[in-house]
Amino acid sequence: MGNGSRRIVITGLGVISPLGCSADAVRNRLEQGLSGIGPMEMLPARHLPTKVAAEARDFRGEIADFGPLEKTLSRNIKKNLKVMCREIEMGVAAAQLALTDGGFVPEGHDPDRFGVVFGCDYLLTQPEEFLEGIRRCQDEAGKFDFGRWADQGLPKVEPLWLLKYLPNMPASHVAIFNDLRGPNNSLTLREAGSNMAIGEAVTTLQRGWADRMLAGATGTRLHLLRTLHVLLQEQVAPGDPDDPAASCRPFDRDRSGSVVGEGAGVLMLETEATALARGARIRGEIVGHASSTVVDRRGAADYRAAFRNVMRMALQSAGLGPNDIGHVNAHGLGTTRCDRDEAAAIRDVFGDRPIPVVAPKSYHGNLGAGSGIVEAIGSLLALEQGRLFRTLNYRTPDPECPIAVVSTDGVDPGDSFISLNVTPQGQAAAIIVRRYA
Repeated sequence: MGNGSRRIVITGLGVISPLGCSADAVRNRLEQGLSGIGPMEMLPARHLPTKVAAEARDFRGEIADFGPLEKTLSRNIKKNLKVMCREIEMGVAAAQLALTDGGFVPEGHDPDRFGVVFGCDYLLTQPEEFLEGIRRCQDEAGKFDFGRWADQGLPKVEPLWLLKYLPNMPASHVAIFNDLRGPNNSLTLREAGSNMAIGEAVTTLQRGWADRMLAGATGTRLHLLRTLHVLLQEQVAPGDPDDPAASCRPFDRDRSGSVVGEGAGVLMLETEATALARGARIRGEIVGHASSTVVDRRGAADYRAAFRNVMRMALQSAGLGPNDIGHVNAHGLGTTRCDRDEAAAIRDVFGDRPIPVVAPKSYHGNLGAGSGIVEAIGSLLALEQGRLFRTLNYRTPDPECPIAVVSTDGVDPGDSFISLNVTPQGQAAAIIVRRYA
């Protein structure tokens, strides 16, 4: 039997990001105003129009990056690394870190009442996966002969190749490794994936289908083919290798585009009753969520309407009004159009109230599906500390973005925040998180 009045609380978090791979690392970087954007190293920047990136440099994909693990679990994860691409590795690592942070004990839960829902980008293979097979299919002139592929090319492709790139694998791996047999789902909704995953986890818990859920997302814009797609389709900041931290300038008049990045995050969510029964530390409460897609008759995204819809619907679902929100954690992409439309939507909802607005992408760029949850973790940590981090590189206000962008330290975060994200296709999602009391 469902129960929409169930309170859903956050009891654990895990993060893999350009700001570090622990809550403490992320908190420290945000408090000190230290950017995770640097010279591009993962890709051949000399051939690209952008020279900077937000790389998760502390994550090497080694078993030590997955946190403290029991011996059998460590062995199982290590054995399966060969069937994980980097995005999947980051997602699984963030989940294991969230379980550790939440005090998860395998013997202390009902596996049928613990589920997983994960947002993920569509995953692209690395070109070198097919290199040897393609070579086997070249004729004397070097031309690819498709007729040879079945017999000579395909056998040179790793038999388990496909498992490395299925977007349902983060949720599958996490569930199998930890024997979590409850509801399990995977969402491929790009930047909206994080908040959508959290929203689905919340409704699953409120309906009584589970007592605990891991809600997470993993993504990247750092991949040879994906980065090319982004550069061809979106406004990307060229960046200055001598001053990479200044590259992403959300809501600033002189913004020049987004920065490509990578990262993952996971929240451990529980019903309040379950968390209290086991004496868990409660870090916050999810009180509202919403999603909306708005496009015009030509299929172009209407960011302003989509943002406005999700803010109003999330407030309605939480039973709150605009004055009850302490700050806005904005999508803040750093592009000319999206920032302008997001700022307009914030004014539509909050009116002339100068509600504090922060844009974490100024620190870590666009992490794809992983962005929203890493950003929400930043605001959750700010609620705990009682101090809001500033938005980097906000120097010249833009008359077309008339909002109160936080550009100094020590601003009060309030007792709650609303976190926003949107895809280039106009799919927006929002969550509202409140300090637990």
